[in-house]
Amino acid sequence: MKKIGVVRFLGTNCDQDIFDAVAATEGLQAEWLWYEDKFEAGDLDGVVIPGGFSYGDYLRCGALASKVPVMDSVEELAGLGKAVLGICNGFQVLCERGLLPGVLMRNESLKFIDDWSVLKAEKTESPWSLEGELTMPIAHGEGRYFVPADTLESMKKNGQIWLTYSDNPNGSVDDIAGVLNAGKNVAGLMPHPERAVNSWMGGTDGRKLLERFL
Repeated sequence: MKKIGVVRFLGTNCDQDIFDAVAATEGLQAEWLWYEDKFEAGDLDGVVIPGGFSYGDYLRCGALASKVPVMDSVEELAGLGKAVLGICNGFQVLCERGLLPGVLMRNESLKFIDDWSVLKAEKTESPWSLEGELTMPIAHGEGRYFVPADTLESMKKNGQIWLTYSDNPNGSVDDIAGVLNAGKNVAGLMPHPERAVNSWMGGTDGRKLLERFL
């Protein structure tokens, strides 16, 4: 049984959903992590940074959450090569912390988008590797991924482009929906896998992603 920590920040509102989704995945055990507390990196097999509105999205999205004590332990865990997953606001937090390249900016339409999106799993040698197409919900106002051209080229060569949109709803550079760090153990995506784990939700492709922790 692998132990996966789920971080709770002030303002996070998707934490219970992802906690339940992890706990319902055979072979995984979910454990809460409070934003003010550090933890022993060796005690966990992975961590999820959930979506939501940490600190009310004051300043840049994820900027304040990236500085709290629990993120010191998350960075230590990532340095051990263990799996870290950031979802939506969690993706923003990981970028602000410097654990993932790039930034998330306001959607090109300047409107909040709440919809389903078809994603393509890009070829990459990683524990997070997926195959084919996946359909998952998105819900964000600042999900437009951006990196400078030279960084993007380096990421492509290193296989760090993880997921891409079929319809690019937010104007992300090169249709990017999810990326990996250079070590391929830290992953971030804007879509919400925890909202696509049961058929009554409208799809179950989110399960495939969470199973990558195994």
